Amino acid sequence: MTQQELFNEFLSLPAEAQRQVIDFIAFLRQRYAVVESASQSPDIDLINDSFIGMWSDRQDLTDSTAWVRDVRQNEWSKLLHD
Repeated sequence: MTQQELFNEFLSLPAEAQRQVIDFIAFLRQRYAVVESASQSPDIDLINDSFIGMWSDRQDLTDSTAWVRDVRQNEWSKLLHD
């Protein structure tokens, strides 16, 4: 089917059906735009990025799992006692 034939088919639809086609196209564009942008990885030099390791000198984060566990326990206990 050529583009012209497809367009003619679209024009032959009732107005409500045309709106549904337009909405569906918008939905597909949004859905696949996210997939495409997620699949493209930016060129980032993580080894030399200043963000990586920015907390390396923090002594309270040497065991990050324990730190997260303690923070959660403290915050959740506050919620239970409030």
